[in-house]
Amino acid sequence: MHEMSRRGSRGNATWPPVTLLVLAICGITVIADGYDVVVYGAVIPSLLHEPGWHLTPADAGLIGSVALVGMLIGATTVGTLTDTLGRRRMLIGCLIWFSVMTGLCATATSPEVFGLFRFLAGLGLGGVLPTASALVGEYSHPKTRNLVFATLFSGFPVGGIIAALTGIFVLPRFSWQVMFLVGLLPLLLVLPLAVRSLPESITFLRAKGRHAEADRIADRWNVTSDDAQHGVPAPEQSPSGTDSRSMSPVRALFSRSYVVATVCFLVMTCLCLFMIYGFNTWLPEIMHRAGYSAGSSLGFLLVFNIGAVIGTLIISLAADRFGSKPIITTTYLVSSVAVILLSLRLPTTVLYAAVALGGVGAMGTQSFVLAYVSKHYPARVGATAMGWTLGFGRLGSMLAPPLLGLIIGAGLAFQWNFYALAVPGVLGALLVGLVPRAPQAAAAHGGVGGAARPLAGQA
Repeated sequence: MHEMSRRGSRGNATWPPVTLLVLAICGITVIADGYDVVVYGAVIPSLLHEPGWHLTPADAGLIGSVALVGMLIGATTVGTLTDTLGRRRMLIGCLIWFSVMTGLCATATSPEVFGLFRFLAGLGLGGVLPTASALVGEYSHPKTRNLVFATLFSGFPVGGIIAALTGIFVLPRFSWQVMFLVGLLPLLLVLPLAVRSLPESITFLRAKGRHAEADRIADRWNVTSDDAQHGVPAPEQSPSGTDSRSMSPVRALFSRSYVVATVCFLVMTCLCLFMIYGFNTWLPEIMHRAGYSAGSSLGFLLVFNIGAVIGTLIISLAADRFGSKPIITTTYLVSSVAVILLSLRLPTTVLYAAVALGGVGAMGTQSFVLAYVSKHYPARVGATAMGWTLGFGRLGSMLAPPLLGLIIGAGLAFQWNFYALAVPGVLGALLVGLVPRAPQAAAAHGGVGGAARPLAGQA
């Protein structure tokens, strides 16, 4: 067994160098992803007053939706292409693409051109998380994979915090275009390191017959290429006896062996992203309508993201010990309870604590779902599974802003917005229980193909 497996079996918290390297490169890329997504919200007030553009709030909302459509397309297509063209190549390609397109937003001379660049940037942004998640998942041990995924996904709210703080400094002093020029920094900070050092998926190389290249990576990082998935078994035989290795990655996702889990993961992510984007888009306005000052309302949003980063990392330690199902069920319910508390007239300190718990519940759930997906499917369809999961989930992110906007526009009490955010948490908790055991794990417990090993950490 290779070094990662030996360390993991002893429970050593020290991650091997290859895990740290891949996580660092992918994590910084996700931070850049988070910045590029949230930066639009920071510049909306400036865009509404841009001379000659004549933007209305409805126009600004439409431009924001265009970027999310691009992310939906990018997540599904790039995730699928990753299992065909390679994870390293696609991650680097997405990084270059969304950085350049974000920088080009600064050159836009009209809302139409600006919207086009935001859509094109969304194509690359949508492909980052599924590709990075698949690569990080392969180079992490199952015993620590929830913590690894929590660390990776926490990069998104970190990027949002950076965007907010950058806006506080830049916008009063410079034009909004500077905010998008900052989006070019990943080309200088991350791209050289990724090109020079990011390893390709050993599983992908083996599947493509590039054994010499796989051997070089295995030798360099002292891993056994035949066991590169760290406990994820190779056999993919369905209950009907069909060998799913002959299927395309997309067909395998919806095969008899995986279709129930796939549908559950798709809907779970949709519900989770509904909560995340609902919070990030409307929380300040909802709290302002509840009677809080503008500064306090923005403080709630900052606490939401800070709570998401810190709380998710802490809870991930429990997820690696107790398994995915109980933790995801808990975080879903925590998010719902936190939202209900926000609808009550409670002391401000208590409300801040509830917002922090909401961040843990919403953001944490998403990272744990991704870790669950990475453990449930065979390595060769991992990026496709991530892409489809996050791509379908974008429907939730697209629905949340307009739906909550309609509730606000209807003049209903502010509590109804929180009720709308609480329902997805309850539904998500129910869906977790419907996810069946992975075929490999079932085989290891006496099912078909009993020679297969169990998925480590499988709930």
